[in-house]
Amino acid sequence: MMAVIISAANAQTADEILKKTDDVMYAPKDQKASVKIILTDKKGNQQERQANYIQKGSEMRLFKFTAPASQYGIAFLSLPDDVMYLYLPAYEKERRIASHIKNQTFAGTDFSYDDMESKPLSDEYNAELLETSADSWKLKLTPKPGIESDYSRLEVIINKSNNYLREADYYDRGGQKIKHMVNKNIEMHDGYWTAKEIEMTDLLKSHSTIFRTMDLSFDNNLTADDFTVREMMK
Repeated sequence: MMAVIISAANAQTADEILKKTDDVMYAPKDQKASVKIILTDKKGNQQERQANYIQKGSEMRLFKFTAPASQYGIAFLSLPDDVMYLYLPAYEKERRIASHIKNQTFAGTDFSYDDMESKPLSDEYNAELLETSADSWKLKLTPKPGIESDYSRLEVIINKSNNYLREADYYDRGGQKIKHMVNKNIEMHDGYWTAKEIEMTDLLKSHSTIFRTMDLSFDNNLTADDFTVREMMK
């Protein structure tokens, strides 16, 4: 009985930690930035791309490639209620992303469409406290009932100092760890905590993607009109 009580207490504490982390990471009313993208394969060969993105709260995100020419105009739009669109200029038509392909990689990066979506983790996952250290918590996140996910669980490390997510391991439905994500250069910018660099590594392909944020600004008075299919296709 005591073990059950302790487990329940830990779960409740873990959920509170995760909710606070979402509150910190989605604190700005909106944000926009340019992004340098670095792709590295298992041989160490690199490719560079550039993109712009805008985001409003925790529900809307528009990500659009600006370079090189072969990627120019490719765009991803994330909207509330798990709605996502992809625009490929070569076809001059948007495509809604079906739920069964959200695990596929986005435009050759190591981020899936699901990873690219703007959504608080606490909306999708139940949390369990695995470890506590002097400077961080380690949580296990499992999908809530009714949530469709190709991840059986995430294991995340959250900084105690600012409640910012520092690392995440992603496990497939078979329980195998398949990806590792690190938020780097976490700092205060215009009153908000943010990671200036995000690195995602596909452990099966030995391939990594770095998103390096530049020209970041917050609270730009963006509206829902900035997050439409029409805007995505411009």
